[in-house]
Parts: sequence; C-alpha cells; structure tokens
Amino acid sequence: MMKYFDYAATCPLDREAAEIYIQAATEHFGNSQSLHDMGSTAENILEVCRREFSNLLDVESAGIFFTSGGSESNFLSIMALLSALRKKGKHIITGAAEHSSVYNLMKKLETEGWEVTYLPLNRKGQIEYDSVIKAARKETVLVSIHHGNPEIGTLQPLEAIAAFCKSQDVLLHSDCVQTFGKIPIASIARSVDALSISGHKFYGPKGTGAAYINPRLAWKPLIAGTAHEKGFRPGTVNIPGIAAMTMAAQKAHLIMEAETVRMRKLRSLFRETLSDMTDRVQIFGDDEAYQIPGILGMSIKGIEGQYVMLECNRKGYAISTGTACHTGMVSPAKTMTAMGITGKEAKEFFRISFGRETKAEDVEALAKTIAELSLHASAF
Repeated sequence: MMKYFDYAATCPLDREAAEIYIQAATEHFGNSQSLHDMGSTAENILEVCRREFSNLLDVESAGIFFTSGGSESNFLSIMALLSALRKKGKHIITGAAEHSSVYNLMKKLETEGWEVTYLPLNRKGQIEYDSVIKAARKETVLVSIHHGNPEIGTLQPLEAIAAFCKSQDVLLHSDCVQTFGKIPIASIARSVDALSISGHKFYGPKGTGAAYINPRLAWKPLIAGTAHEKGFRPGTVNIPGIAAMTMAAQKAHLIMEAETVRMRKLRSLFRETLSDMTDRVQIFGDDEAYQIPGILGMSIKGIEGQYVMLECNRKGYAISTGTACHTGMVSPAKTMTAMGITGKEAKEFFRISFGRETKAEDVEALAKTIAELSLHASAF
C-alpha cells in the first residue's frame, strides 16, 4: 500500500466531516437564499458555520466569507482590498514565492497598470522585514505575503509587517492556506486586513474555502449585482461543503497542540535518520521556531527532485516536487528561485509532508530510502 507523504498538497476527507456533508446534502439541501423554511434552515446552518470560523480566527463574523477554495479566496480577497484602498497609489508588494493564484494575479494586474515588487526570500526561506520597508513607497497601497511557505514550510514575520503596513495606511493580505488548522493563527487574523484558507488542507472537502476581510473596509463586489455572500462571490452557496469544512476545522483545532508535538517528533526522527548524510542531503528552512513542523523541503546533491519523487513512488512513497499547482512546469519551484537557488541545484528540490496517518516507522523507512538514493548519487 502506498505511504502518503504529500499532506501539504491535500488531505483525505475526515470521516466525521464526510458524515456531516452527507447529512447536510440529503436532509438540509435548501438554497440559503430561498425564502421558504428549508431555505431558512440552510441559511441558519451557514450562519452557525460563519460564527464558528469567526471564533476560531477570533475575528468578527461579518468578515467571514465562504468560497470554493484557497485560490478563489486569494483572488477575491486581493480584489476586494484593491476596491477599498486607504490611499491613492498603484504599487503592490508581494513575495517572489507566493502561490500561483497570487503570483498569476499579480502578473495580470501588471498588465492593467499596477506596479508590483516581488520580494526574495533569505536562505532560511523568509522575507526579511527590512526588505518590506525598503520596498515600500508613498504609492504602495497593498502587501500580499503568505503566512506559511507551501514548499518548505517557513513562517513569515507577518505581525511585524502588519504593524508597518498599518502605520503607512497600506492594506495587508495573507495566504494562510498552509497554516490554518496546523498552528494557531488568531493573532495573524487580527493583524491583517484579509486572509485566505482552504478546506482540503485540514481534512475538509475539496472545493471549500473561506476568506476573512476586515468588515470595517468598504470593499465593493467584483461583479455588480452578486447576491450570495453579501456580494463577495456569485453562485449558490455550498452548504454541505461548508458544514463539513467547519467540522474539520473544529477537529483540527481540538487536536492541534497534540499534533504539533507529534509532528515535531516525526521531524526529529526523520532528521536523525539522515544525520550521517548532511553533506549530501539538505533540508531548507529548518528553524523550529519559524517552521510548520509537518513540511520538509529538501534536496539530494546531484539528483533531480523529479527522479527522487519517481524512485520514492516506485518504492511505495508518495512525495512531491513542490506545490501541486506548480507540478508539471519545466521551471524549478518558486521557493528555490526566490531563495537565489538556480539552475541544476534548484531542480534538485522535493517536498515531504506529514499528516494524521503518518507513522513513525514509515517516516524512518522513507528517510532510509532517501539515504540510499543519496549514496547512489555519491557513487557517480
């Protein structure tokens, strides 16, 4: 049976969440916009879920909007902020290693007259706080920086960046897809103007997500006349998916502390098993204080990451060569490029990520497989 080590890409649907989905889809299937009793029941479920997410994030429920996932949340959040700017200007700051949903939107905005500065990562995989200050101008109106890097798991200094943005009347958005449900982010939610999350990253159903927009911002609907979610997005609201995602979010938060301890132990076991291979195997951004413990971005000197992935797959381990939205592209992982790692070395990158079903014996066995591959590379 295949051992799954790609939880940063997606998680299986939690069984309790699946049961909630079926119940909502078969018993409470009314349209939340309908005026009859079944519509009212659906609307009540929706609002209970909205309040629960506001509690988990420690923000006002009026700022929670449900979407089809992280990519849509990123897109709609950024567009909402651009419609509610605190000052005039056409300059945006973002990271060079943002998720493709943010990066591609920035490229589109550039064609529409916006100027975008892409900040690099240091060798630890972080955006330097000083680089944000240096990049800022009087025309800067928006900053969009992810909380947790999706390829190597490093955490960005968002609270410090948020304080600076606030002092300059600059709005701040953060992609929190990789961190929600894995580490506490309530302090981040209170600091930013908008954030994005995705249900399938914390064992909710695919096609579900949420965005938080500071309710004190007078944002405008992207499409005039949109009725659902107070104009935030068009389309019938996915009540069963939202109910299941809410269940998954509650469970993730209940077990978060215990899972963090377990993930750190698994990470330590993995590193210890490879301790004799540090001259050939590199783990990027491995500072525990600024790290999602379940994500390991790494490389084997002299072997392309795609080859490592295929060999691991052949031996029964599912790993990846970066974010799923980037897989299949010829270019190396954006994180490597943003860290100044280029050429052959950049293409050596691969990612391993742990989840609830990850067992210590499987982690040790995978580490030994990686070690064998590194020895094979050194023989040539």
